[in-house]
Amino acid sequence: MLLACGALQAAGRCAEDDMPTLAGVAPDMVAADDQPRQQLLTLVRAGIERSLTLGAARLLADAALQDMEEARAASSLQGGLNAGLGPAHSESGGYTRNATLQGQASVSLSKLLWDGGRNERLVDWRRLLAEAATQGELNQREQLALNTVVLALERNRYRMQLEVYAQYAGKMGCLVSALQDTVAADRGRASELVQARKSLDQVALQRAEAQSQLRLVELRLKRLIGDMPLMVAGLPYQLQPIPELPELMAAAESAREIAQLGAQADAASRYADAVQAGTRPQLSWVMSAARTAAAGTGLPDSGSTALTIGLSLNVPLLSPGVLPATEAARRRAEAARVQRDDALDSRRSRISELHEQSVASVDRAARVRGVLRSSEELRSATLQQWQQLGRRSLFDVIGAESEHYGLRLSYVNALHDTQQLNANLLALGRGIEPWLK
Repeated sequence: MLLACGALQAAGRCAEDDMPTLAGVAPDMVAADDQPRQQLLTLVRAGIERSLTLGAARLLADAALQDMEEARAASSLQGGLNAGLGPAHSESGGYTRNATLQGQASVSLSKLLWDGGRNERLVDWRRLLAEAATQGELNQREQLALNTVVLALERNRYRMQLEVYAQYAGKMGCLVSALQDTVAADRGRASELVQARKSLDQVALQRAEAQSQLRLVELRLKRLIGDMPLMVAGLPYQLQPIPELPELMAAAESAREIAQLGAQADAASRYADAVQAGTRPQLSWVMSAARTAAAGTGLPDSGSTALTIGLSLNVPLLSPGVLPATEAARRRAEAARVQRDDALDSRRSRISELHEQSVASVDRAARVRGVLRSSEELRSATLQQWQQLGRRSLFDVIGAESEHYGLRLSYVNALHDTQQLNANLLALGRGIEPWLK
C-alpha cells in the first residue's frame, strides 16, 4: 500500500511539472511587435517572385498596353512603298501599248485628320482593356498573398496543435509510468494501466494525424514560396482586431476584382461607340509619288512620273451590318456592367457572412478560454482526489485530462479560425499586402 501511495504521489508531481505555458495559447498573452507580420510579408513577396501564374498575368497586361499603343498609332503619319515588275498591256482611246517589261514604284504618305471620333474611341477601348488586365494582375497578386497568409496560419495551427498533443502525451506518459510502479505493488490495478496505455496510444494517433496535416500544409506552402525558412511565430495575434463592417463594405467597391470588371464594362461601352462612329466620314491627308518605266514598247519614251498631294474623303453610304454590330456591342457593355454589379453584391454578401463568422469565432475563443480556466481547476481537483485512493477513479482523471486538452485544441482552432477569417475579410476589402506593408 505504501508503494502504491508513493507511485500515485509521483504521478501527482509529474502532473504538476507537466504544466508549461503553451506558447501563443496562454489566455493573456498578446504579441506586441511587428516581426511576424514582416515575416509574412517576406513569404508573400517570395511567392510573388516565384509565381508563374502571376508572371503570365503580367505578360498579358504588358501585351494589352502594346495593343493600346497600336490603336493610338493609327492616327499618326503612315507611309508605304509599292513596287512591281512584269510585262504589261494597256489600251486607252483606241491606242494599244504593249511592254515586254514594265517596272512600277510608288511612295505614299497619309495621315488621318478626322474620323468622327472612331479612332479615339478605339484608343479608349484598348486603354481600358489594358487597365482591366493590370487590375487582373493585381487581383492575382492579392489572391496569391491571401493563399500564402492562410497557409502560413494553417501551418501555425498544426504546429501549436502538436505542442498541445506533446504535452498531453507527456501527461499520459507520466500516468502510465506511475501506474506501472503501482501495478508492481498492487496487481489489482492492472486494468487502470491498460486504460492509461490505451489513452496514450490514442494521443499518439491524434498527434501523428496532426503531423501528417502539417507536412501537407508545408508542401502546399513551399509550392508557393519555394525552399525558404518557414519559421513564423506569434501569428494568432497579428491580424486582430476584426475590421469594422462599414469600413469593409466601403472598401469592397475599390477591390481589384471589382475594378477589373468595371474597366471591362467601360471598355465594352467605348467599343460600342467606336463601332457606331464607323458610319461617319473620314478625312485624311495624302501624298504619293509614282514612277513607271517600260522596255520593249518600241517607243523612245516609255516611262511616266506622277505626283499627287491633297485631301481624301471617305463617306460610308450603305453599311447594313453597322446597326446590329453597334447594338451587340452595347448589349455586351450592359452585360459587363450587370456582372460587375452582381460581383460587388456577392462580395458584400460574403463580407457580411465572414464578418459574422469572425465575430462568432472571437466570442467562441473567449468562451473556450473561460471554460479552460474551469477545466484546469477541475483536472487539478480530480487528480488530487484520485491520489487519495477511492475518492476518484482513473477514468475520472483521464476524462478530465481529455476534456482539458480538447479545450486547449479548441482554443487553438478558434484563434486561427478568427485570423483566417480576418485575412479573408482584408482580401475582400483593401487587400492583404497593403496591410502587411
